[in-house]
Amino acid sequence: MTKNYFVLFLSVLFITAANAQDDAPVSVVKHQFKINALLLPGFVYEHGFSTKNTLYSEASIVLGYRHNSWYDESTWYFTPRITEQFRHYYNLEKRAVKGKRTDFNSGNFIALHANYDFQSISANKWFNEEVPSFAIGPVWGIQRTYKRKLNIDLYVGAGVLIDKYDTEFTPLANFSLGWVIGK
Repeated sequence: MTKNYFVLFLSVLFITAANAQDDAPVSVVKHQFKINALLLPGFVYEHGFSTKNTLYSEASIVLGYRHNSWYDESTWYFTPRITEQFRHYYNLEKRAVKGKRTDFNSGNFIALHANYDFQSISANKWFNEEVPSFAIGPVWGIQRTYKRKLNIDLYVGAGVLIDKYDTEFTPLANFSLGWVIGK
């Protein structure tokens, strides 16, 4: 009989603890640091300033390859880039209710994206240097952080690209694979 009371007590304790976790508000992380290692290597800091909104800041290097068919030569180029995004994570509660991860800002977002590409730091006489440019526009994306803090971040959108020669429509897209640093 005492065994049944003990099981009943543990069951009530477990259900109370589970309900308390469900009542806790789902929120983005206040401070998150990441290192991106693939495609656009760089460093990311994401600052959460409300339960669903963050400011995403990234410093990275754009790697590119060009071929000049006239001289039959090729070159790699490296361009420093700064990216800023005001992100709104809109499905954190839905993910939490379904039992999916929301840790480390794992969710879907919409964002206002802006990036500045500096002048390339490598060039040769057969190729024009990449000129500084600025791009801005809305994007939709997903960010997931898995076990061992492996992070995948993907966004797509459309925007305007402005440089010293032209202003034109441009696609905005990025896929990054990296790791969350810290807690």
